[in-house]
Amino acid sequence: MKTISIINLKGGVAKTLTADSMAHVLATFHNKRVLLVDNDKQGNTSKAFGVHSYDDKSISDVLTARRLDPWEVIRKTRFENIDVMPANMALIRANMEVLMDSTRPQQTRLRAALNTIAAENFYDYCIIDNAPDINISTINALVASDEVIIPIKIDEYAFDGLAELKEQIDNTRDDLNPRLRLAGCLITCFQRTDADRQGEAWLQDKPEYPVFKTHIRYSEKVTESTFAKSPIAEYSRRSAAAMDYIAFVREYLGRGKA
Repeated sequence: MKTISIINLKGGVAKTLTADSMAHVLATFHNKRVLLVDNDKQGNTSKAFGVHSYDDKSISDVLTARRLDPWEVIRKTRFENIDVMPANMALIRANMEVLMDSTRPQQTRLRAALNTIAAENFYDYCIIDNAPDINISTINALVASDEVIIPIKIDEYAFDGLAELKEQIDNTRDDLNPRLRLAGCLITCFQRTDADRQGEAWLQDKPEYPVFKTHIRYSEKVTESTFAKSPIAEYSRRSAAAMDYIAFVREYLGRGKA
């Protein structure tokens, strides 16, 4: 099971859209079994796949409970090949609780849970949708991951926090997870403006930030799809964003074969 963290310290850059779309395309176009881990207190991935709840176990329990079977947290969705480990606002409390608990390792709890799941060889991919923050739950995600994808929306503040995030990735690799690598930056909400082209070119000139060739074009259909609680490639297969996410996943899988 390959584990991928989708993360950026900025909000509004299409992290959840990228995580959900990548999972959906892998599952429906490439017949891969995917576990989506919602690691954001907003729970938007959980809501999108109809598993958001305060009555059932969530990632908060994975981080705080002792001797928990992680399979108890996973919820089925209407998609045969997509399951979700949900999140809700209890993650705020869980982050504080983990930091206050010095009786056992704090940074490796999610990795231990995902290792238990991976041992069953049931899923091909695990995709983690992270909050726009560096807290103990996102550090847990980086420690548990093989790769990181950073969605970036080009605007005046597009690259704020990018160096800090790269440093956190490097530190996590050096100290806790030597297999972790930055798979690349994914330009999202792209429009054919001079600003977007210049921002993309600036990023491509920085060798420390690999950039996927595919960028995700802006599409009004994306907002409609969130109300419909339907992945963009299902809601509007011919929309620019849907076609781009399909191309992006193809590029991502192609890199692995190179």
